[in-house]
Amino acid sequence: MNAPQADPALENFRVIADAIATLFYPHAEVVLHDLHTQKVDYIANNLSKREIGDDSSLEDMLSEEVSERNIGPYEKLNWDGQKIRSLSSVLRNAEGQPLAVLCINLNISLFENAKAALDLFLSPNKLIPQPDSLFRDDWQERINTFLHAWLRERQLSLNLLTRDHKRELVLALHAEGAFKGKSASNYVANVLNMGRATVYKHLKELKS
Repeated sequence: MNAPQADPALENFRVIADAIATLFYPHAEVVLHDLHTQKVDYIANNLSKREIGDDSSLEDMLSEEVSERNIGPYEKLNWDGQKIRSLSSVLRNAEGQPLAVLCINLNISLFENAKAALDLFLSPNKLIPQPDSLFRDDWQERINTFLHAWLRERQLSLNLLTRDHKRELVLALHAEGAFKGKSASNYVANVLNMGRATVYKHLKELKS
């Protein structure tokens, strides 16, 4: 069967179909239905094995009662059993009459598989509490916990701390006894991206 003559009025929509399919390649197919001919006018990145010229069966979209602009998103099953999430947009002319329907079909099976893998990997089911024998004297853990609680309270981030912030934080850590741990000064200097001499300077200020 020969494909129907392409309507020049739909050319801009074909360009949009290509743009969407290119942006989300290879996961999205875009199908343009010509409501005048009730045929598939154009397919970008064919995932559904449909063909240009196939029947669209969208006669209901020509009804004056149809007011929707966007229909969906809704889910359906592709020929290969993979799940598709779709959205259909009714395209109209300057007089508001329906000209075409642009259907975006996004294959979400890959994303669902990735989510399932992440959920399994990040599942807390097999986690155990921190063993006391390993973490009883973990000064690094205590410094990290205090540090990020301090940042959250002030709505600050580690990479945006000013010199005054860092000085204030060193003094706050000292008040918590953070520098009792061996090599704690070096650790704090590395975490805060400051020289060890600067940390010692702030600590010396307290003693004096």
